[in-house]
Amino acid sequence: MPRDLPVGNGTVLINFDNDYALRDLYFPHVGQENQTKGHPFRFGVWVDGEFSWVGQDWQIERRYLSETLVTDVTLVSERLGLKLTIHDAVDFYLWVYVKAISVENLRDTARQVRLFFNHDFHIFENKVGDTAFYDPRTGSVIHYKKDRWFLINMSDGEKAGVSQWACGNKEVDGLEGTWRDAEDGRLSGNPIAQGSVDSTVGLEIAVAAAGARTVYYWLACGTAYEKVAKLDSIVRSRSPRSLIDRTEHYWRLWVNSAGGEFAGLPQEVIDLYKRSLLIIRTNIDEDGAIVAANDYDVALHYRDTYSYVWPRDGALVANALAMSGHRDLPEKFFRFCLAAIGEDGYLMHKYNPDGTVASSWHPWLRDGSFSLPIQEDETALVVWALWNHFQKFRDVEYVKPLYRRLIINAADFMVEYRDKETGLPLPSYDLWEERYGVHVFTVSAVIGGLVAAANFARAFGELELADKYDNVAGSMRAALVEHLWSEKDGRFCRMATRTAGGYTLDMTVDAANYGLFAFGALPVDDERVASTMKAVRERLWVKTKVGGLARYENDRYHQVTEKLEEAAGNPWFICTLWLAQYEIARAKSPADLVAAVDILRWASERALPSGVLAEQVDPYTNAPLSVSPLTWSHAAFVSCVNNYVAARQRMLSEAAV
Repeated sequence: MPRDLPVGNGTVLINFDNDYALRDLYFPHVGQENQTKGHPFRFGVWVDGEFSWVGQDWQIERRYLSETLVTDVTLVSERLGLKLTIHDAVDFYLWVYVKAISVENLRDTARQVRLFFNHDFHIFENKVGDTAFYDPRTGSVIHYKKDRWFLINMSDGEKAGVSQWACGNKEVDGLEGTWRDAEDGRLSGNPIAQGSVDSTVGLEIAVAAAGARTVYYWLACGTAYEKVAKLDSIVRSRSPRSLIDRTEHYWRLWVNSAGGEFAGLPQEVIDLYKRSLLIIRTNIDEDGAIVAANDYDVALHYRDTYSYVWPRDGALVANALAMSGHRDLPEKFFRFCLAAIGEDGYLMHKYNPDGTVASSWHPWLRDGSFSLPIQEDETALVVWALWNHFQKFRDVEYVKPLYRRLIINAADFMVEYRDKETGLPLPSYDLWEERYGVHVFTVSAVIGGLVAAANFARAFGELELADKYDNVAGSMRAALVEHLWSEKDGRFCRMATRTAGGYTLDMTVDAANYGLFAFGALPVDDERVASTMKAVRERLWVKTKVGGLARYENDRYHQVTEKLEEAAGNPWFICTLWLAQYEIARAKSPADLVAAVDILRWASERALPSGVLAEQVDPYTNAPLSVSPLTWSHAAFVSCVNNYVAARQRMLSEAAV
């Protein structure tokens, strides 16, 4: 089930699903240690002898307060005669998740309403050895294992402390959990359980006829009892409402901190631009990891997740943030890469949010010989993005410690990791992580990375190094045209496989060939780029009412239909937005930018009501597919808007002269 409404602060990340169940709780790293392991934390209501868990029998509207990471959720149950308006937030500073629930009585008689919250923790992502207990000192229920502690408490607006609780076992001997205990409106009061455990807490309030009451719930995260108890004390003394209010103000300040001129873009595009920046922020760890996605359900199908740092994704996200005027987060990411890069100058396939090397399916052995298990574009794009960052902010002191170990180290690797005969990069895996060979996207990224390294070397006065990197980039550009262009097909290939006499070309049309112009490998007005992008538009545009661009011909990842004449694959946000970037890059006048605005509208219209962008959508129903939200999708939207604004402003300035 796709995730929606992420709220976080760089240390704590909370995700909800379509039924407004809390499904992911990451702590102490964004993307690492999902303390729920994707299991739902249920939220239920009892009134007039009837009980309901919030879900599909409720009318649910899932949105955010404008320009914030504070939710604005509306739940209506006609059967129960209740309307709940809820604001969720992770405090921007404290490791506390806070929830304000306004309970509105839709009946004309006074009523007693009980709210119940169930917690299905899997601390350290396993169910062994957890403890849940009621703590009379704080009036809360606490879950812990080793140095992971979670305190849950509530307040009726006047007095803090849960009025009901139950701690019990689940997932053993047929036990489902204490959430079943809540369904009669009364919890057992069992004070402790160990092993595979859950807990449920409750609070009862009186609501006047046609009246409303607000109650609060909070969950404090820490590494010891004393720390979560202190956080609980802070919430009580400051009030949970004040934490929500200050977090609301903080995110409005953050998202508007760089100002912004939107050159007449539609309001829905501007709104999604700001929402995208905020959602990107939820997927960035305080230590610099830019995590691809944190939708844990994908693990149910593939036994692994997207909760990793792909240096390529991270570089493109960092570039989007820098373009938007956000400096600190990209700089943390580049320091992350500095720590990760090996002595030989390349970055691995992916990393855990704590900086350790992550799982991989790239083999170290190929045809009986050692083979680097890498995607070379990931190394190249970090250097490319870092140069763009330096151009914008010109912070020499920041770049100085990165210059030798990250920039020059990576550039020297790119120089050496080449076919000595053709000058093209040696084979590696493609950005889609499916094919091993020499890819147009990778070659383009390496050219961009080498030019960036040459620019750095020149800026630092190492002119011989600059000339070397420029010369290699130039020869690689010539080799790109010589070996990867098909005169017969009138376009560039997707991938080439080395043979004794040259290369065998894979002519599958692939949206990733936008890299030809995006990283400066070739000019955007080069006829060969134009013919390649023409094929991308004609062959990959989805010919249903949904529209959008597929990744490549006959893309089988989450494939919905085999009617390839209608959909070569599912539409991806990033691929569709690459087409918009092409329209922007080749535009000569403001009128030429209309096609890009249409694509930005397309993305806005296909976002979830909250503004969340998935990885891809169903070509017939527009339902989100694969992970949601995908950080890269939001970064591509942000980059597109920034490119559009810059292009339009340049055109208007030139016209004024």
